[in-house]
Parts: sequence; C-alpha cells; structure tokens
Amino acid sequence: MDALKEVVDYGVIGLLLALSVWSVAVAAERWLFYRRVDMTQYPSLQEFEIALTKRLVIIGTVAANAPYIGLLGTVLGIMLTFHTMGTSGTMAVSTIMIGLSLALKATAVGLLVAIPCVVMNNVLRRRVTELTTRYKGPHGS
Repeated sequence: MDALKEVVDYGVIGLLLALSVWSVAVAAERWLFYRRVDMTQYPSLQEFEIALTKRLVIIGTVAANAPYIGLLGTVLGIMLTFHTMGTSGTMAVSTIMIGLSLALKATAVGLLVAIPCVVMNNVLRRRVTELTTRYKGPHGS
C-alpha cells in the first residue's frame, strides 16, 4: 500500500502540476501570438479563426479534467486509509487523519489547477472574439 501512497503523492499531484505548467505555457504563447498577429496574412475568416484557436483546446481540457484527476487522488487516498485501518486492526486517529489529508491534498491541487485554467481559457477566448470581430470589419465577412 505504500506504492499507492506514492502514486497519490507523486503520480496524481505530479500529473496535475505538469498539466498546469503545460497550460500556462500554452496560454503565454497564445497571448504573445495575439499581441503580434498580422490579420493581413490570413485570406479568410476561417483560416484566421483556426490560427487564433490553435492549442486553446489544451487549456480547456486541463480545466475540465483537473478536478477529476484530483478526485481520483481523493478516492485513492481514501482507499489507502481504509486499507490501512483494515490491515492494522486498529482505529488510530493519526492513521485516519494522514490518509484523509492525503486525499484532500489531491482534491485541492486539482481545484488549484482547474480554476486558473478556466480563467485563462475564458480570457483567451474573449481575445479571439475581439480579434475575429476586428478582422470582420475591413473584410466584410
């Protein structure tokens, strides 16, 4: 069962942290792209929208799935707690609290990753809408 503790601590939380770094990197790249985008190099609105929305699905997917990954860590942490209680045959409060804190830590990290990703996704999609509207003006689309 120590392996399960390591999976929750390093696997689930490590995965969530890696996804958050990836999302921030994509958001930074997209924001820099939006600041210097040249509308004249795109002959159609569809091509312009494709260029603008490129990789935004990564941020949205992380935002949607990070709470579930955190929930997986929660379930694994609670399973670990019950297993430890069952095999030890005692109801030690310290054992229960350690397992539950591990479970809650995974949930908290999942939410800490998801909430900023939702905000980044909304901000970037709003910028896409602004740029698309600006593109439609001179092109009459």
